[in-house]
Amino acid sequence: MNLDAVRTFVAIADAGRFQRAADDLSITQQAVSKRVTALERDLGVRLFIRTPQGVRLTVDGQAFLPHARALLLAAERAADSVRPGRRALRVDVINRRIAPARLLRAFHSAHPEGELDVVTNLLDADSAIDAVLSGTIDATFRALTMPARELPEGIESARVLDDRLQLLTGPAHPLAGVGAVTPGELTRHKIWMPGVVPGTEWAAYYEELSAEFGLTIDTIGPNFGSDALLEAIAGSSTLATFVGEGDPLVGPAHHDLRRIEVRDPTPVYPHSLVWLGDNPHPALAMLRDHLRSTRPDRSPAETWTPKWARDRRPGRGGSPA
Repeated sequence: MNLDAVRTFVAIADAGRFQRAADDLSITQQAVSKRVTALERDLGVRLFIRTPQGVRLTVDGQAFLPHARALLLAAERAADSVRPGRRALRVDVINRRIAPARLLRAFHSAHPEGELDVVTNLLDADSAIDAVLSGTIDATFRALTMPARELPEGIESARVLDDRLQLLTGPAHPLAGVGAVTPGELTRHKIWMPGVVPGTEWAAYYEELSAEFGLTIDTIGPNFGSDALLEAIAGSSTLATFVGEGDPLVGPAHHDLRRIEVRDPTPVYPHSLVWLGDNPHPALAMLRDHLRSTRPDRSPAETWTPKWARDRRPGRGGSPA
């Protein structure tokens, strides 16, 4: 069914005259008549009756009118779903229970007028970057293990958050009562990270962290999700795990979980925002401005990041948000 013909039918029904509808649509009266004739031919019914005062709907025209309006509304919504500035901004945060999701919530709180579509079904950075290139998503929060010069043409990135790692233990763990630990003090303790997926950027991060400080990071075991991990940590006297300072992990009060700072140095997980440079969505520029203005200023001397993250500091392979 021709949408222009349907749109013309609705315009005539609203205006009551062919000429007035033609003026509203900025076309000729002859074009209006041709569109109505073609629509009536497609439907096999008459839609209007001509009178000295103009036109009025037939019984079939009256029955068709609400469906015609719904059809035009559906077409407009379909177009809006893919129009930059009209559709929601689509952003990948990997997981809704980590720091980038909190950043995105803060952005939405600051700009509640904009629609936001949060994506979490992209496993690794390569898949996420491909989705940015194809336009499936507008941006992704990722740790980038490759130099900026190796990113696909047109892709831009900016470091937006260095999320400080903390040790998470249950109340029976030997370190549960300390205020802070150094990475060296963790060499005698098992760090359990069942959610680390081989081949991902976060697997590369923890591999380098383990090698740098001689840590035992165990990624073996079924991953039943965050809730199961927190329950296992809470009930163990030997297991601990790493969480980000900005990870909004919430467990039952009886778990009595302890967050312990890691210092001298503090390992940080380097989150970058990745986007396509010529993406015209206005909310993307707003998101970048928001992240630039809210990024905390942390001294590199206090923290540790993998070598590939150090090479991406602003001015050394990264670009400003």
